[in-house]
Amino acid sequence: MTEQTVEQISEKTNQVEVVYGVPTKQKILTITTADDTSVEQAINESNILAIFDEIDLLKSKVGIWNKACKLTDIVEDGDRIEIYRPLIADPKEVRKRRAEKAKLEGRADKVTGGRVNKLRKKS
Repeated sequence: MTEQTVEQISEKTNQVEVVYGVPTKQKILTITTADDTSVEQAINESNILAIFDEIDLLKSKVGIWNKACKLTDIVEDGDRIEIYRPLIADPKEVRKRRAEKAKLEGRADKVTGGRVNKLRKKS
């Protein structure tokens, strides 16, 4: 074996995906990284920051396979690194507004908030 072949065998590599999307455009980039690569290094190596200039790693949350992680976490072979966009609206508030609207329109019981039971006697 030559020296180069021994080096290639001893250096482990991982294949990971880096994903990000907006409503009009999504990207899944597959890259090969060294064994001790952090999430932040993998994101930078993928060049996804050049494609989506709105990504700010200081503000954006990241995760691996839909589980939140830190930029300093080390990636493993087969990981899918996801960069999350900030929420536009608070999901709790949206749900509360939707429930109130359903009550006003008669699609929800005014007391329980559940569906209207048409078999129940009105008093």
